[in-house]
Amino acid sequence: MGSKNQTWGREFILLGLSSDWGTQVSLFVLFLVMYLMTVLGNILIVLLIRLDSRLHTPMYFFLTNLSIVDVSYATSIVPQLLVHLLSEHKVIPYLSCAAQLLFSLGLSGIEFLLLAVMAYDRCVAVCDPLRYSAIMHGGLCTRLAVLSWIGGSSNSLVQTAITFHLPMCANKLIDHISCELLAVVRLACVDMSSNEIAIMISSIVLLMTPFCLVLLSYIRIISTILKIQSSQGRRKAFNTCASHLTVVTMCYDVTIFTYIQPHSSPSVLQEKLISLFYAILTPMLNPMIYSLRNKEVKGAWHKLLGQFSGFASKLAA
Repeated sequence: MGSKNQTWGREFILLGLSSDWGTQVSLFVLFLVMYLMTVLGNILIVLLIRLDSRLHTPMYFFLTNLSIVDVSYATSIVPQLLVHLLSEHKVIPYLSCAAQLLFSLGLSGIEFLLLAVMAYDRCVAVCDPLRYSAIMHGGLCTRLAVLSWIGGSSNSLVQTAITFHLPMCANKLIDHISCELLAVVRLACVDMSSNEIAIMISSIVLLMTPFCLVLLSYIRIISTILKIQSSQGRRKAFNTCASHLTVVTMCYDVTIFTYIQPHSSPSVLQEKLISLFYAILTPMLNPMIYSLRNKEVKGAWHKLLGQFSGFASKLAA
């Protein structure tokens, strides 16, 4: 197994997705376009919510936090991935690897907690609409958002500290696209069973607890919707939650599949593809989902574009 009880080296080598130069160039172009769309889409969502007073509601306050988390998570992984796609030596320094794990793990945890908070917000909106403003007041929304950020960050800090205190073997090759938790843990020269159990317990706490809250919220939402007499009322109530439900399905399905059962985890290639899905595709799709499936956001876009067109016409005149 190589020499045991060594300290972590000064750098690691990420094996990435492919060693074929043509494939790497194609992937570089594809991922660059997707990353730019992610950054642009999420920044536009945040600006739109900021500029349109009709979107100054709890739902869009949490959506602002979600967009910030999405673009930050993508930024913690994709720029380094793009550099490595055009590099012969895919080296990442020790501190950069630790920082990447810290930020990516923390931001993903924050996202799961925010999705649970957003599910509660939708539950109150559908099940108790008359008291919605009184329940979801500004102070509560701020506290829920802060607790989400603290919870995800604290878990990440503990996991990263534990991971980088494990005794290391001589091998410094990380068979992944980034310093992902399971990929880094595999480099340690210790019996991995206890560490896998620790990862599973942490995953259950951080993933399954919010997931159960989301599930309970939607059980109550569905039971309330079924009691609505008119089909138009049921459709309106469902549309209130459709965007959030779509995002929840994407995020939780992929991550639970990856982390909850390390012993029956997918292959290394599947892990890489799952990480790409979560780091690139999901943050890019989230603003599209909330824009295309939400009448309030579409209305705000039309209003903003109308104001911009009027301003451009005045300049032209």
